[in-house]
Amino acid sequence: VQLVESGGGTVKPGGSLRLSCQASGYSTSGSYCMGWFRQAPGKEREGVASIDKNGKTDYADSVKGRFTISRDNTNHSVTLQMNGLKPEDTAMYYCAASSLNYCVLESSFFQWWGQGTQVTVS
Repeated sequence: VQLVESGGGTVKPGGSLRLSCQASGYSTSGSYCMGWFRQAPGKEREGVASIDKNGKTDYADSVKGRFTISRDNTNHSVTLQMNGLKPEDTAMYYCAASSLNYCVLESSFFQWWGQGTQVTVS
């Protein structure tokens, strides 16, 4: 399974960005969990949001009400809409996928990872 992220960049506080992740190599359409994680310099990787095959979502408390995760099972893609960005959201953002059809927003749960896309809020 390969995951490719896009959509990172630099934005001013209060601005918005939309991250996208395209998955390929899956043998079964849609029956997996997908998520977004982030890692800032000197900090551990943390879960941002996840979404299961049925659209059930989970968010870190720090992004609730500001970020929205969605997926397109037909096209094997997941999107993270980020609004009201804050300087503390600055990090490398990673797309992740798991072969299981339920989600746990912990990095150890996910088997496949993208290369990451940088988000800077300044």
